[in-house]
Amino acid sequence: MLHGRSDEISVIDRLLADCRTGRSGCLLITGEPGMGKTALLEYAESAADGLRVMRGTAIESEAHLPFAGLHLLLRPALDRTDALPAPQARALRGAFGLAPAEPGDRMLVGLAVLSLLAEFAAGGPVLCLVDDAQWLDRASAEALLFAARRLDAEGIALITAARTGFDAPGLAHMPLTGLDAPAAAGLLAEHAATLSPANRYRVLAEAQGNPLALLELPLALVAGRPVAAGQALPMTDTVQAAFLDRVRRLPEPSRHLLLVAAAEDTGDRDVVLRAAAPLGCRPTDLVPAETEGLLRVDNHTVRFRHPLVRSAVYQAAPVSLRLVVHTALAEALHRPEDADRRAWHHAVVATGPDEQVAAELESTARRATERSGHAAAAAAYERAAQLTESGTDRARRLVLAAEAIAEEGDIDRMVELARRGAASTDDPDLTVRAIRVRAAAAFHHGLLRTARRLLTEAAELTRAGDPAPAAHMMLDAVHAAWYLGEDEIADTADRLDALPLPPDDPLTHVARLLTWAVRSAIGQGDRDPEALARRVAAAERTGFGGPHDTILVGATSLQAAGQDTEAHRVAGELLAECRDRGRIGRTPPVLACVARSSAFLGRHTDAWDEATEALHIAQELGHRQWTAEISGVLAYLAAVGGDERRCHAFADDALAAPEPGAVPPGMSWAHWALALLDLGHARWESARTRLAALHSGPVSHQLPGLRSIPDLIEAAVRLGRPDAAREPLARLTDWAHDAAQPWIDAHVQRCRALLAPEADAAELYRAALRLHPDDRQFERARTALLYGEWLRRTRRKSEARTQLRDAFETFRRLGATPWAERARTELDATGEVVPGSGVADGTGALSVLTSQERKIIRLAARGLSNRDIAAQLFLSPRTVGYHLYKAFPKLGVTARTELAALALTDAAP
Repeated sequence: MLHGRSDEISVIDRLLADCRTGRSGCLLITGEPGMGKTALLEYAESAADGLRVMRGTAIESEAHLPFAGLHLLLRPALDRTDALPAPQARALRGAFGLAPAEPGDRMLVGLAVLSLLAEFAAGGPVLCLVDDAQWLDRASAEALLFAARRLDAEGIALITAARTGFDAPGLAHMPLTGLDAPAAAGLLAEHAATLSPANRYRVLAEAQGNPLALLELPLALVAGRPVAAGQALPMTDTVQAAFLDRVRRLPEPSRHLLLVAAAEDTGDRDVVLRAAAPLGCRPTDLVPAETEGLLRVDNHTVRFRHPLVRSAVYQAAPVSLRLVVHTALAEALHRPEDADRRAWHHAVVATGPDEQVAAELESTARRATERSGHAAAAAAYERAAQLTESGTDRARRLVLAAEAIAEEGDIDRMVELARRGAASTDDPDLTVRAIRVRAAAAFHHGLLRTARRLLTEAAELTRAGDPAPAAHMMLDAVHAAWYLGEDEIADTADRLDALPLPPDDPLTHVARLLTWAVRSAIGQGDRDPEALARRVAAAERTGFGGPHDTILVGATSLQAAGQDTEAHRVAGELLAECRDRGRIGRTPPVLACVARSSAFLGRHTDAWDEATEALHIAQELGHRQWTAEISGVLAYLAAVGGDERRCHAFADDALAAPEPGAVPPGMSWAHWALALLDLGHARWESARTRLAALHSGPVSHQLPGLRSIPDLIEAAVRLGRPDAAREPLARLTDWAHDAAQPWIDAHVQRCRALLAPEADAAELYRAALRLHPDDRQFERARTALLYGEWLRRTRRKSEARTQLRDAFETFRRLGATPWAERARTELDATGEVVPGSGVADGTGALSVLTSQERKIIRLAARGLSNRDIAAQLFLSPRTVGYHLYKAFPKLGVTARTELAALALTDAAP
């Protein structure tokens, strides 16, 4: 019976009930030691009728071994590994040391965990229990939480217990506090009925509602130990002291054997007994500890009754005896597969520089890196550096530790390790590597000036040798400078252009394309459209340089040059590669690039789905830079649909500055979004003010700068200030000349029409409509709206109705509500009554679906299987099937083969 936990039990019961119906759910239980977390897990296991149970307990001493905790949990399901997509199966086997590891994305293992759990649940609902999650190694915790956040329709209940402070965003959280007075008294009466009233009072006061203390403190009293008088001890110390009383009553060989078990990190009974033998211990010495209720022993494992028993035994032992035990364990772990554990036991014993142990740890770190266990690798490299004499080897190991932890995104620690490494050497290569780590940290923190300065500094140190590394660093520096201002971007582009790159190198073509794009954006382009075309063609021939980051730079450069269709293709291919290879950590900037292209092309629903996915992953990875920029893109898309609440919320996130005085990464998008929202609602003055701030501010060279010029001109003309539109129109005309793109020419003609005398306006509007590509429906409808408004004002109502009706229907289909309302109001003024509002009527089949359903339906319509769709979207196949099951009735179809016949047209989110 669990006293005082009825509310918690009801939450667990609901979770198990949902699991039995095929729904998944997760629960994180947190509390101080002894608060009853393990008891609730045991209740869940006892109540799991009809569910298969997987259970694992993390151990503190295993925190430096990558995927150790996850391996123990998933052992019952590992026979399903062959059923996973090949990249996931390889990643999982490599992570668990079951096959040679391949370099890959650390999040791919999390996706493999999700798929493996789903495969295991195909045979019936599953309950996963994880105890003491605060001791999970970083790789295990990350992979498990990644999978947990994506559980949906697999029939899996995951309950995790951890000490207060364990961070698991996205999981339902149930914190445990002490039992109330009646429940505490009931528990004590049930288990210690013979206590005197005075001792019962002291125990209740000392335990403070902690269930484990209520059970253990009476045992200490029975043994004759007085309860501490005066101020209560911290609860962990109190309960540990109670355990230690029972430990001290054991014979010495049993105490020694307990210490070996506490220092051994797997619970392997044979290893414990082998290591304890040199200390004079025999298997029979386990019996007293087991009889006392401190250990549970079976044919293979030795398990402590409670983690506090383990910590109490270990912490109370003299340091000299601990060193003897770790030496014995290192000698007992003689198999090749035990090399990592053996190295760490040697590391515990080492008290000063020891190159042999440092080399062992470095080998351990390399193996951890191969398995994407970057946190474990960093710990091993750092400990190896501590055991290394001052000099190049120590600096190298510190830099390796910094590079490993950089993969985990632990910003403060990677900076500290990089600084220590750089301070320990004058080797230029190590110095550059340390600087690059610090630059990456600065960029992800949004400290862009710092990132640019560090990258430029590192490039200067390397340019005398091979210029390619310097070029890659300067490409990153241009990226950082892009968010700062025109002076910074011009200077950085000049430095990139000055590098002596080989003329036929793919990297050279991307660098030249990028420098053209940024100079054009700040009004310093060479004004030669044919030169731009040659640069684009050269970059395309070489695959935009090959490496991931260089291809992404090429796609972004194409957007700056106005070549949105080509940018969408390049970024889309890169995204497909990221998905196929499971490079989840690399997807946010790629998805952001794809989403921008989709938005520019008027594919607003696609852009919304892509940007929201990018935002979720960026937030999960802690990438503040991408979180802010993607929020700006989402603000823009919300503005198209006239969603004031979401637009302002995303704009606020985009405008969050990472450091005092810094330009927020999403500022240009936020200003454009809020201005577009105002334009849609005919708030001309507010729109002009926002756009003027964008165009006179430090980020006017960014993508929204040039692309929002038509909006600025429209607002100025509406306010009767045509003179304020002349200079912006000149800039737009120059860009149209440089880029040589019909869609930009269409904007120029539309803006000229707004400023033209009546005799010329009609032909300019018609020219704009002819130039608008068919795939940019939103902007074409805006031109039709302006032309229709002009025709109505000139009393050509019949012609006006044609344009306004076309604009209204397009806006209505796209879900661009405020724009549809503007068109409807104008139609009403011509005498044509349009019933209802401008809200999207569901003409597009996708408009009836949720964002998740839309993404799945699109892929299913292309013929992808559930398993393929799951790999693409980082879901489980069963979740894909569940959403298809929900989407089919909404679309009026009964089979996948019918999807291809649907009009999967785009609409605003």
